[in-house]
Amino acid sequence: MPGSAPGEEPPPLAAGERERLLQPGRNCWRIERAHRFAPIVDAADYFAVLKAAILEARHTVMLISWDFDTRILLEPDDPKSGVPNKLGAFISEVVKRRPKLCAYVLKWDFSIVQSLGRGATPLFILDWITDRRIRFKLDSEHPLGACHHQKVVVIDDALAFCGGIDMTVGRWDTRGHLDDDRRRRSPWHRSLGPWHDITTAVDGAAAKALGELARERWHRATGERLEPPPPEHDPWPTRLDPMLRDIDVAIARTAPAHGGRPEIREIEALYLTGIAAARRTIYLESQYFASRRIAEALAARLREVNGPEIVIVNPESAAGWLEEEAMGSARARLIAELRKADRHDRFRIYTPVTAGGTPIYVHAKVMAVDNRLLRVGSSNLNNRSMGFDTECDIAIEAVPGTPDETRIGTAIAAVRNGLVAEHLGVTPDEVAAAHAETGSFIRAIETLRRPGRTLVPFEAELPNEAETFIAEHELLDPERPQGLWTALTRRVWRGGSALRPATR
Repeated sequence: MPGSAPGEEPPPLAAGERERLLQPGRNCWRIERAHRFAPIVDAADYFAVLKAAILEARHTVMLISWDFDTRILLEPDDPKSGVPNKLGAFISEVVKRRPKLCAYVLKWDFSIVQSLGRGATPLFILDWITDRRIRFKLDSEHPLGACHHQKVVVIDDALAFCGGIDMTVGRWDTRGHLDDDRRRRSPWHRSLGPWHDITTAVDGAAAKALGELARERWHRATGERLEPPPPEHDPWPTRLDPMLRDIDVAIARTAPAHGGRPEIREIEALYLTGIAAARRTIYLESQYFASRRIAEALAARLREVNGPEIVIVNPESAAGWLEEEAMGSARARLIAELRKADRHDRFRIYTPVTAGGTPIYVHAKVMAVDNRLLRVGSSNLNNRSMGFDTECDIAIEAVPGTPDETRIGTAIAAVRNGLVAEHLGVTPDEVAAAHAETGSFIRAIETLRRPGRTLVPFEAELPNEAETFIAEHELLDPERPQGLWTALTRRVWRGGSALRPATR
């Protein structure tokens, strides 16, 4: 059976384990203080909170995203607040009301192809051309094949959101993930499937640091230097209750080497630090599971006699055929390797389903290690997120032996239990009670799984020859720019096929 016996305590912490896991220059960029910290699960709550926060903006709103669609409704159940409910019209109205307010929107350039294909953002952005205080730019400052994947919103350098939620079509959903929710529709009234995601809100010095990151992204994309806003007010919305106050927040990044700038792999180091430090439980949510280095680190922990339990929550399949060919085949191979390494029955991978059995698309990017470390951001468990795409995550830590250990550890457990409770259709208290009773997080989940809204064990089919080739050569999921070019030159330009090894 997985895990330790009920009530069994792990061995005492060694001296080195009492040190801080989060270390600037090693696995994060900076650690800054936040007066308030709050996780926000699923986009229904996020869009409503963001709407309230932007209404309080006085000087600057910066929106950095992989994708951005001006036509989405921020609140499908519009509370009649006296402002437009569509994102683009809403921002225009707020800027019109605030004479000193400027909005800066930065979107990944290559995703414009997707937008044009569905008749989306660019045509509606034309309405903003005449407004000099709304700036919309496309960011193509990245290596060929890479993308800008960060999802950051900063308001007056006083409040910032960082996580996995893009302000675009298909993200809005409630934590109920109803089978037939009429509010979950595209701008052209097409019914959309259930979607699970998470972001975070921070203020104080942590928000200011994210403002610096956003302005640097803007400068690299446009050549324009933006001045930081003056410290004027507090835009934290009253509807958002902080989970923690006065807490250190780490910011971790991924960025490829480009334009003379060095590679940044803080996020990969943070994942590996958390996996190595785990004593009882590693809980992961991700859109993909395709990172070779992360899988190797997890496998090493599974081989240990007293290693931690590992629970991964993934979507049933990737969003598109091409992504599934690359990420799905890699996931199948890595899962098979983890199951070989799982000598002590401590590994599970699940996908969530609605009450009617419809798979819920998991877009969240979360890692919770024991009650010690919580990471939320834009990075997936794939190679691209470790070194090829731009990513931004934030993390908090309950440092053993410090006065804040208990309160931060309790909050980390609450986030993890809340996510699992959402997937299982139970309460967080039920998850906590089952965990305490069984002494095993896996046994707690298995105890609470029932027909209807639940977590379903994921069974991956082994990839065929073509899929194996794509996965092995990381054609669509490279760690670095040179990895992509090496695969292409060897298999395509030298007479081989991208889907078949070249004949020797």
